[in-house]
Amino acid sequence: MTDEKRPEENPEPEQQPERGPQDDSAQQPETEGAPATGAPEASADGIEEDELTVQDILDAAEREVAEPTDEHLIDLKRVTAEYANYRKRTENNREIERERLVGDVVKVLLPVLDDLDRAQKHGDLEGDTPFATIAAKLRATVERLGLTPFGGVGDTFDPTKHEAIFQQPADVETETVADVVETGYYLGSTLLRAAKVVVQVPSNG
Repeated sequence: MTDEKRPEENPEPEQQPERGPQDDSAQQPETEGAPATGAPEASADGIEEDELTVQDILDAAEREVAEPTDEHLIDLKRVTAEYANYRKRTENNREIERERLVGDVVKVLLPVLDDLDRAQKHGDLEGDTPFATIAAKLRATVERLGLTPFGGVGDTFDPTKHEAIFQQPADVETETVADVVETGYYLGSTLLRAAKVVVQVPSNG
């Protein structure tokens, strides 16, 4: 009989070739566009986020204050001028409003002041009588509020502040106040009431 070769029992398994680190990296391809591990992310402007700190921002603001640019100087001058104009308008409006309110109060007292003027013409305010004392105090009070009387005999007639209720020819060169029927008043720079006067006009002869 021919001897048959028997297969060897427990044959050794085929040895697989060892893989090095390069083989592992080949099987794990890098994701396209992914940043490398540990590298700082870049901002849209190409500046790394960790490069700009809060202190850098504060230092830049201090430098801007210490050495402002021409554009900022122009803006500062413009804002300063606008604020100055605003304050001026506000103060003017406040003064106008104050004069208006005081004028409303003083107008109520004008008839009383007219009565005092008539009483003075009749000699009722002479001496140290109680009536004369009250009249003096009232006049001083309204003058402190800014009320100024005007209109006197001998003044040159001014149609902007005098109201002529009667004219009489006289030996005068210009129109002159001969008598004051009702005193005029200014409140500050505002004409509160025109003076009613008798006017002497130059005679034709």
